[in-house]
Amino acid sequence: MDRNDIIKAVNSIFIDQFEIEEMELSPDKTIFNDLGLDSLDMVDLMVGLQRKFGIPLRQSEEIRKIEKLNDIYDFFVKLIDEHPDAAARFKNGTGN
Repeated sequence: MDRNDIIKAVNSIFIDQFEIEEMELSPDKTIFNDLGLDSLDMVDLMVGLQRKFGIPLRQSEEIRKIEKLNDIYDFFVKLIDEHPDAAARFKNGTGN
């Protein structure tokens, strides 16, 4: 799983759960101001991402620092590197 796969998977959550148009999803967009999510939406986002990637997310300093869409991409690139088994499940379609 490479960065482009991660970007597509993350973006699909925004498109499906929050009905945000794909063309609005650029790495520099802020989650709260530009994309209009609130703190409850962030919980839904994290649940959706956990399901999509099959990686349990815990409250961590890194999650709290997420401000832009690119921060989410970077966060999941790191998580996938740390959990190669999840990347394999995702590629096989069982992480969705």
